[in-house]
Amino acid sequence: MRVIIESGGDFQTRSFCERGNCEMPKAIVIYDTKFGNTEKIAKTLAEGMEEHGVMVDYARVNEVDIKKLVEYDFLAVGGPTHNLGMSEPMKDFLEKLETVDVSGKEGFCFDTRVQSRFNRFDLNSAAKRIEKKMKKMKVKMIKSRTSAIVEGREGPLEKGAQETFEEIGKEIAELIR
Repeated sequence: MRVIIESGGDFQTRSFCERGNCEMPKAIVIYDTKFGNTEKIAKTLAEGMEEHGVMVDYARVNEVDIKKLVEYDFLAVGGPTHNLGMSEPMKDFLEKLETVDVSGKEGFCFDTRVQSRFNRFDLNSAAKRIEKKMKKMKVKMIKSRTSAIVEGREGPLEKGAQETFEEIGKEIAELIR
């Protein structure tokens, strides 16, 4: 897995693909996080894909070189649910993403959220809104959006959430290979 980091205005990657099994397809997991819970889910999702033969990068929304996203076969995008919707950094990212042709790419959307009476049925989740925007950009969703529940505003993640997203990563790898 490679983490995209910003370095003096340019982007570089650090490779974490220890097994030398970094062949196509090429995927990226893009996330926003406030308390670190969504980052944990994003990293776990990426690890699940990588373990099954997908070359994966992951990056925060504010570290992504939008123009380079055309190089990826698969885009996973997720963030925390804020005020029953997307965070401002995610909104900004998706607005920038509209300037690049990602039509025909495959995708998956996810979020983290507190279970409450207002969003018990996924009606007001960030993932729902992210997915809607990505479908508008003609990204083909290969799996239904999924939420990781956090216990309280700052977390921790609900027991089993990371294991669930590791399994989702494996499932996605099977679908895109």
